[in-house]
Amino acid sequence: MNQAKGGRPEVGRIEVITGPMFSGKSEELIRRLKRARIARQQVACFKPDIDLRYHRTAIASHSAQTHEAVTAPNVAHLRKALYPQLEQVEVIGIDEAQFFDEGIVQLAGELVHMGKRLVLAGLDTTFTGEPFGPIPALMAVADEVTKLSAVCMVCGAPAIHTQRLGTSRELVVVGAAGMYEARCRACFRPYLEERESEQMELPAAD
Repeated sequence: MNQAKGGRPEVGRIEVITGPMFSGKSEELIRRLKRARIARQQVACFKPDIDLRYHRTAIASHSAQTHEAVTAPNVAHLRKALYPQLEQVEVIGIDEAQFFDEGIVQLAGELVHMGKRLVLAGLDTTFTGEPFGPIPALMAVADEVTKLSAVCMVCGAPAIHTQRLGTSRELVVVGAAGMYEARCRACFRPYLEERESEQMELPAAD
């Protein structure tokens, strides 16, 4: 851990950007990382290799903004890619963090105590309206949580849910327009029985 002036330990920050699809999470992550670069800070960015909708080597928003990124299938691979450059890196961005395993919470704790600024973006709930992967735990330990809303595609009200269109019951079906809609609480229709939702798990990464 680095020492700040006066002998006080210098720690970093954990920032979580969350909300439903189409709420601008990736766009906000990209904005913060670009500002860090303007401030001449060294930035490293990562995303899960499950999400290759727009770019294989970049994170991308629905509004077509991009930022270069390294893909990783799980936290162990992310750690291996990050640690060799950790001494130079000051800001670490992670997009679609809900697809990573719970080990990302421990990694975040390690990085913040090394004085790093960690900015993570991800869905807070699944298409059934339940907590999604490690995002709730990351929100609990974050210095700052930004919860964005989208616009309900049924009534135009602020939307906090992601509505899946179709009949698939798999937890992870990567897609965007045409497969999902942003919905407000009143218009959200999960259409899934509780006993089925309890069986859903993220696929294991090798």
